[in-house]
Amino acid sequence: MTSPTAGKPASAVPSAGQAHTPFDPEQFFGRQKTPTDELPPPEPLLENLTRCVMEVLAGARELDQLARWISEDVYKHLLKRQVVSARARQVKGLQAVRPVLTIGTISVFEPCDGVVEAVVMVHQRTRSRAVAIRLEGMDRRWRATAIAVL
Repeated sequence: MTSPTAGKPASAVPSAGQAHTPFDPEQFFGRQKTPTDELPPPEPLLENLTRCVMEVLAGARELDQLARWISEDVYKHLLKRQVVSARARQVKGLQAVRPVLTIGTISVFEPCDGVVEAVVMVHQRTRSRAVAIRLEGMDRRWRATAIAVL
């Protein structure tokens, strides 16, 4: 019968005076950061996510459709914005309609590996707006961790 420490290097086996390090399940089963070179180009997601966010705020799209691409904090923030927009439409007596918009320039910055910060210009008939988005590489895909419609 072999001992449980047989075949392991001496540095990996704790001695009598050393304490065992606790097992951290987040390290193995939690979200794993992904470097930029293992992720797809962010521009298509930035464009589509911006369009979808504008449609959510206009009441033409359900927020749940974006849940896969946004963090929990962003979901909560957009949910609050969606409720405020719906109340404003109700007070004014307006119906929810799909906005007519065009995506303008997309300025992308990479502050560190696996993180992209971008500003997407959105042009509508009456005004233009900027949408700031921060994407982080998690589990081999981009996930929006911050979205601000300015």
